[in-house]
Amino acid sequence: MHAGDALLSPSITRRLIEHVAARAAPREPPAALLADLTPREREMLVLVARGLSNGEIAAQLVISEATVKSHVGAVLTKLALRDRVQAVVFAYEHGIVVAGEPG
Repeated sequence: MHAGDALLSPSITRRLIEHVAARAAPREPPAALLADLTPREREMLVLVARGLSNGEIAAQLVISEATVKSHVGAVLTKLALRDRVQAVVFAYEHGIVVAGEPG
């Protein structure tokens, strides 16, 4: 990261994860972890995994970017993930998002 910017764009990261995830069968997500997520937080996880930026998520859901950041932060905390990249990997590895499925 440089000056808070991601090294790879979200869309490049998503395509890379899709390529890798397509090779492995998804694992069942830990039910206890997912139970801690609100429906909005699950929605955020899916949108982040599909490569949308905070601004794109905010526009799609008609909410502020600050609200998106708050929800994404909650997802990362509840799932004990370090960053958005780990969230994308988590979503693909656990079949929450499947490579090649339309958004």
